Amino acid sequence: MIPCANPAAQFQSHQAEIEAAVLKVLRGNRFILGDEVETLEKEFAEFIGVKAAIGVANGTDALELAIRALGIGPGDEVITVSHTAVATVAAIEAAGAVPVLVDVDAETFTLNARQLHEVLTPRTKAVIAVHLYGQAADLDAIDEFCVSKKLFLIEDVSQAHGARLNGRRLGSIGRIACFSSYPTKNLGAIGDAGLVATNDESLAAKVRMVREYGWRERYVSELVGRNSRLDELQAAILRVKLRHLDADNRRRQKLAASYSELLAGTPLRLPVTRKNAEHVFHLYVVKTENRQSLVEHLKAQGVQAGVHYPMPVHLQPAYKGRIRTAASMKVTESLCLQVLSLPMYPELQADQVREVVAAVKSHAAHRERRG
Repeated sequence: MIPCANPAAQFQSHQAEIEAAVLKVLRGNRFILGDEVETLEKEFAEFIGVKAAIGVANGTDALELAIRALGIGPGDEVITVSHTAVATVAAIEAAGAVPVLVDVDAETFTLNARQLHEVLTPRTKAVIAVHLYGQAADLDAIDEFCVSKKLFLIEDVSQAHGARLNGRRLGSIGRIACFSSYPTKNLGAIGDAGLVATNDESLAAKVRMVREYGWRERYVSELVGRNSRLDELQAAILRVKLRHLDADNRRRQKLAASYSELLAGTPLRLPVTRKNAEHVFHLYVVKTENRQSLVEHLKAQGVQAGVHYPMPVHLQPAYKGRIRTAASMKVTESLCLQVLSLPMYPELQADQVREVVAAVKSHAAHRERRG
């Protein structure tokens, strides 16, 4: 079986470095928020091009702590998309704020900036721009809106580590940015981990305090905080993987180019890259009118495909009927029936890409014969 994602292969490709980094931590005497975390924060900030980065327990926490550090809480509204991992919306509610959801554009599946005016109210405090599948949302338009309305722009970069827009790394453009390092991400830990990045050092200080009970001085809570500490093992692993991130992303781009070349002329709608953006292909997502049939056919051919995402947040049982949305969510509601993620990870081999493509084409040929 060719898996859709393969974090074990990522470990194997950097195994010697990772094992050495882990052993160094195990032989030390500090396992949470120690030297490895501090060094990772410095290296990640330099990589993104910001003044500060803060390691936290996971990507959902990164978003929640960023929202709280901005002073956003009960009664405040935060606009984002429904076509996203539910974590984006869960983090808004965890901070006590109110999510308001808009549709995505039909080309890149990222936030439709034209709907922001429609859902704006006096309670709106921020917009979370989700950089989906590996490339930027329309930050030029979103940032212009946020500046004009005096709103905070929060970047959710959980699927686009290392990507650029107009030559700048994603995560360096908004007021604050949040990253998940779940094992399947472009920069993935071997466990849960997250990072927050910002050019505002006072905001970074607040995030550091909120991640550990509101402490500036140990055992003295100046702010209402909680526990979202990054451990030394995950930080050491992420430091190794950060050194290889650009090379791994280039490999993803090469694989995506092969997919696009070999799948040209098939019924699939292939990914589109935004102008002036660099796509790092966390996922290679196509659209198909016959998704269930194709998924079953691929599985029979030894190919595992994924669906990101099968149900919009605003239609999920926990949220349906209680979250305000833009008047039209038609793109989001159609995407959930059509999107399909083909296998994508740096260790995927060229012959495996050809095998996936052959399986896709055999499905199309089979349907044509039946038709």
